[in-house]
Amino acid sequence: MFHKTMPTLVAAAALAMLCSCGQKTPEMSLAEIEDYRSHAGQHLIERTRYKPFKGESFVPGKSGGTWNDSILQDPKTFNHLIAERDGTSTGIIEQTSEWLVDYDAITRQWLPRAAYYEIETDEAAGTLTVHYTLREGLVWSWQGKKETVPVTSDDIVFWYNEIEGDPAFQSSGYSGQFVELEDGGEGHVDCIRIDDRRFDFIFPRIIAEPLLSTNCSIKPGFIYREAKEKQGVEGVKDLFRTSDDPAQIPSCGKWLFSEYKPAQRLVYKRNPNHWEKDANGKSIPYVDTMICHIVGDQNTDYLLFRQGKLETYAPRPEEIDEVVNSQKNDYSVYRADGSFSASFWSFNQNPKNSDQGYYKWFCKKEFRQAMSCILNRERIITQTYRGLADPLYTFFAPPNAFYDETINLKYRYDRNRSLELLRSAGFVLGQDGILRDSEGQAVEFDMTINSASSTTSDIAQIIADECQSIGIKLNVRQTDFQKIVEMLTATYDWQSLIIGFSGGSIFPSQGSNVWVSGGNLHLWHPLQQKPATDWEARVDWLYNTASYTLDRQKAKAYWDEYQQIILEQCPVIYLVCPRSFFAIRNRWNQENFYYDNMYGARTEYIFSQE
Repeated sequence: MFHKTMPTLVAAAALAMLCSCGQKTPEMSLAEIEDYRSHAGQHLIERTRYKPFKGESFVPGKSGGTWNDSILQDPKTFNHLIAERDGTSTGIIEQTSEWLVDYDAITRQWLPRAAYYEIETDEAAGTLTVHYTLREGLVWSWQGKKETVPVTSDDIVFWYNEIEGDPAFQSSGYSGQFVELEDGGEGHVDCIRIDDRRFDFIFPRIIAEPLLSTNCSIKPGFIYREAKEKQGVEGVKDLFRTSDDPAQIPSCGKWLFSEYKPAQRLVYKRNPNHWEKDANGKSIPYVDTMICHIVGDQNTDYLLFRQGKLETYAPRPEEIDEVVNSQKNDYSVYRADGSFSASFWSFNQNPKNSDQGYYKWFCKKEFRQAMSCILNRERIITQTYRGLADPLYTFFAPPNAFYDETINLKYRYDRNRSLELLRSAGFVLGQDGILRDSEGQAVEFDMTINSASSTTSDIAQIIADECQSIGIKLNVRQTDFQKIVEMLTATYDWQSLIIGFSGGSIFPSQGSNVWVSGGNLHLWHPLQQKPATDWEARVDWLYNTASYTLDRQKAKAYWDEYQQIILEQCPVIYLVCPRSFFAIRNRWNQENFYYDNMYGARTEYIFSQE
């Protein structure tokens, strides 16, 4: 089912803006309605604030206040290892961790956080070492306890070597400890302890971005070590269950766990021992208490925001009109440019399904190119995003050091070209309006989408309608997100789908588990023992070679070809980059608040005005 069409929504919004209780509704001429309709997106933008982060210093604030946030579902674990498999749990646990370093996308420089770094290369030996030194005074803290425990290099070295580096734990970080050698073999990146504050990562060959490979969040290795020594793998996995008191979990991050009530809330307290201080020596964050309400779904999330029970809200496309037009003195709405990432449409080419009719279609690049040409992004932008989105035609995002706007998708919306590509691959559009392959089989396949997203549902219906115009029957299947994850990583029993990976890649070498053929999220055919196609073999070679090339001009040539191949082969077809909006209550001082498509909503330095 579609939501109301855009003209209906816009007309309704226009009338709402001109109405008030007890007053006669002013009449709008057809010309005025059409003018409002065509400029609806601009009218919304004019009522929002634009404040991207450009590297400004944060002003000192004052401590105090309670921040009410939300999460959609309960955590599955508080265990740092098990949380790798659940995004909600990871986001919750990360509040108690700290990263070694951080990347400033504006200056394109790495900055120290929990540790300082030095990179040493030995060109004669062809090796590289990253020397890390922890900040002085880093400690593990607990809510309600005065005692602290020093953070030491042992925490990092133990986790790297004996948790991530132990295949028995099946950590997602295991594969990242190896680099491809020039002879085609694999070499291990070793992590060694120097002393309590110093530790090194030693690479068997020189790579372009060693900090990206070694940066990690710090886990309480001193607790996990004891569990492993006493009870092995199961002892480690048994730590920090959701049935345990979360106040037992130590933190070196900004927040301390305080309380967890399933299906209700998760409570954090400010960590007074956190290393980050403002100009007046106060620890960041300023907020004393953060309550994460477990809301169940985004409709409830929105209701709670409207009731004033949440501090912020990121509206869905269908809610933007109401959120923007309802702001008064209670909250302010900020906008950001189009995001650096987008959902995409992909097709299952896993030979596990080679007995299925769709398999031979999806393996033809002309078919995938034709699907790109039938994807009407402008219609999606108009009908689904109220004009507040941009089509995505490039592979790398603008912040990527190797972004080149001249390298872009050539297969854009063109119904006639789509049919030409299909004819070149042996498909025939019959007089009955049905497209058939060379064997006479009617082209019909499924598109799986996340059942929780009404926006994706609208997009899928538009794509299905466009496919019908060239004789293809596309069946939209709404499925639970966790089921989709299972389909992608275990059963492989999907046909086509729309999905998105969070965040855009600032570094071209991010996403090795997606773009390299052996990756576990190389979703159209994951975990290949050797590349299934010549073009995937070439992508693998380019990816690996560019990742180890320090000379920028040489690396650019590799990354340019890498992008061109993916945009030509269309294993995934990117949709659109929606502009995003973010509402925040005015009871918070917003001098330190910024919102953009790079950093998102920066609320960590916010403080109360009360």
